[in-house]
Amino acid sequence: MEARAKLRNCPMSARKMRMVVDLIRGKRVDEAFNILKFTKKEGAIWLEKLLLSAVSNWEQGTGGGFNAEDYDLYIKTIFSDEGTMLKRFQPAPHGRAHRIRKRTNHVTLIVENKIPFVSEGAEEVEEELESVDE
Repeated sequence: MEARAKLRNCPMSARKMRMVVDLIRGKRVDEAFNILKFTKKEGAIWLEKLLLSAVSNWEQGTGGGFNAEDYDLYIKTIFSDEGTMLKRFQPAPHGRAHRIRKRTNHVTLIVENKIPFVSEGAEEVEEELESVDE
């Protein structure tokens, strides 16, 4: 099962965010947390919160009975797109004006488990098969 989390209108450019996004793409969740914790970029703080949200969404989506650490979650997809841009003007010499663009970005993160789910009924069937073999 996969879970998704989105970060919308993050107040930094998508180019700066992609530098951090590329560090954790395809990694296991616990490894990604370690990378983000020790990365000195501002985007790492935002992505750490987003990754925590995606893991929480995964746990809630499975019915709350499954622990994320047991199913070896990994980052299936992560990308950063440009968001809206605030446009401002700043005075420049000789009566001119320079345009200031305050950029934002949107980050989408999808986590998925590598270990498949084992239902409770399947475990009972396996136990019965083992007792028959003996």
